[in-house]
Amino acid sequence: MIFNFRIVSDEVDNFKREIKIDADATFLDLKNAICNSVSYDKNQMSSFFMCDRNWEKEKEITFEDMGSDSDEDVWLMEDTILSDLIEDEGQKLLYVFDYMTDRAFFIEMKELIPGKNLKDPVCTLSLGHAPAQIVDLDEYDAKVDAKAAAVSSIDDLDADFYGESDFNPDEFDEEGFDELNFND
Repeated sequence: MIFNFRIVSDEVDNFKREIKIDADATFLDLKNAICNSVSYDKNQMSSFFMCDRNWEKEKEITFEDMGSDSDEDVWLMEDTILSDLIEDEGQKLLYVFDYMTDRAFFIEMKELIPGKNLKDPVCTLSLGHAPAQIVDLDEYDAKVDAKAAAVSSIDDLDADFYGESDFNPDEFDEEGFDELNFND
């Protein structure tokens, strides 16, 4: 069986990769295929996260055992077969490639192809340039702060523009709309 994964980034609008890989391959094989498709260093610390429909992280599959004290099972990429955790089309995963900033690719299993096998993973679609694997932390923090400030100012503008505290829906003048003819 072959899995076809679509990979996108929230940092780069026109970035997309699709990778076909055998269902019996490991998460390490998938990580290497992704890194090859975007020219990333394969030795950087990274993790996959199984996600729910809303991209909330659930189970982590990590590159190395970090010696966690928790009672949770440790899932290692080199030991975990894709088909052990992925069963359905639409399954969502995150591939966190930059631990310092929690930057990740969004991955969705788009197609399950039964009755076929694939010796090596293949990148079947490559659009756009991938974001940098590692960014300067000060530069990254400045971008995050600028985005937060922009969102905050938009929220302030909305409150001022709509006059939330003064708005009364009963005062809305519906008669003006009756005079307009939208069917022309």
